[in-house]
Amino acid sequence: MQQVRAKKALGQHFLTDLSIAERIAGTVSEYKGLPVLEVGPGMGVLTQYLLAAGHDLKVVELDGESVNYLNVAFPQLAGRIIAADFLRLDLNEALGAGKQWVIIGNYPYNISSQIFFKVLDYKDQVTCCSGMLQREVAQRIAAGPGSKTYGILSVLLQAWYDIEYLFTVDENVFNPPPKVKSGVIKLVRNQVRDLGCDERLFKTVVKTSFGMRRKTLRNSLKSLFPSGSPELAASIFDRRPEQLGVAQFVELTRLLSQSRQ
Repeated sequence: MQQVRAKKALGQHFLTDLSIAERIAGTVSEYKGLPVLEVGPGMGVLTQYLLAAGHDLKVVELDGESVNYLNVAFPQLAGRIIAADFLRLDLNEALGAGKQWVIIGNYPYNISSQIFFKVLDYKDQVTCCSGMLQREVAQRIAAGPGSKTYGILSVLLQAWYDIEYLFTVDENVFNPPPKVKSGVIKLVRNQVRDLGCDERLFKTVVKTSFGMRRKTLRNSLKSLFPSGSPELAASIFDRRPEQLGVAQFVELTRLLSQSRQ
């Protein structure tokens, strides 16, 4: 069967090491009772192990050549291949509103951050999300306060998920080899159902803070506060965003809400 041609525009790098593929598929082994959506299956290197493990699997693939390949190579996927752009997909429609799901994939490097922002939109449905992406992005998602890579995606995801960086994958196990190393991570939904502050305002505070990460929070956030707000005198505003954990960003959001009352 003819191989699928990797397309640079789609960020495709096909994993060729089957032992690594099996290891990645195994990161969701405890979720066999939940529907699993694989993002960007390509030629099915992960798909084969997810099917063999008995998962209730659907796959979403934008590349028409890959869709044709999957239809031939995996007839058991009939009716479960979604030919669509994951970033535009209504997951409630694809997987069932009100259900819990698992998402996995060898994520295209060029949209990996966007994929995880989309996971946030469905955080009450996505019980687990794991897979492989560019190591730099994987490290950023898993980074804690004080790290140079800690940023917007770190805070927003860690508010709702327990995150673990699992292992690094070298460039030479892909066709074509990427110019960077890859990292495999796993996100598991935590017990938080309410942050205790306005969630939209929380996102604004986090994004605005890291938009000027070299400045103190007093300087980066003052534009969000009414002029002369006494809340800005709090000592937390002397710090920089990379020094704060989720709880401190919640505190900032509460102070902002208080200043607007």
